[in-house]
Amino acid sequence: QVQLVESGGGLEQAGGSLRLSCAASGRTSSAGVMGWFRQAPGREREFVAAINWSGSSTYYADSVKGRFTISRDNAKNTVYLQMNSLKSEDTAVYYCAASQYGYGIPTDYDYWGQGTQVTVSS
Repeated sequence: QVQLVESGGGLEQAGGSLRLSCAASGRTSSAGVMGWFRQAPGREREFVAAINWSGSSTYYADSVKGRFTISRDNAKNTVYLQMNSLKSEDTAVYYCAASQYGYGIPTDYDYWGQGTQVTVSS
């Protein structure tokens, strides 16, 4: 099993930046792909970004492309989401997740963190 703990959420102004972190523990060999999802009130959970084990491949939702950057530090068993040029529509609970192979939909992922709130004021 894999345990995931998110941190770094908070309140930020539109146009500002936040960096989210997700620390993984347990059998991290099961986390070939790490992803970020978000869920706003009344909305379905949506894909944000994903990264493979080596960090050589990244994937982004169109809504965040060019603004968010996903990275990972395997020595620290941590994945990051750098969020720049924040918009009010980025407000959501952000979840990190671990998958063996897939990346694009929630059912690709086997393990989930508890989430961290990101609120962007306009």
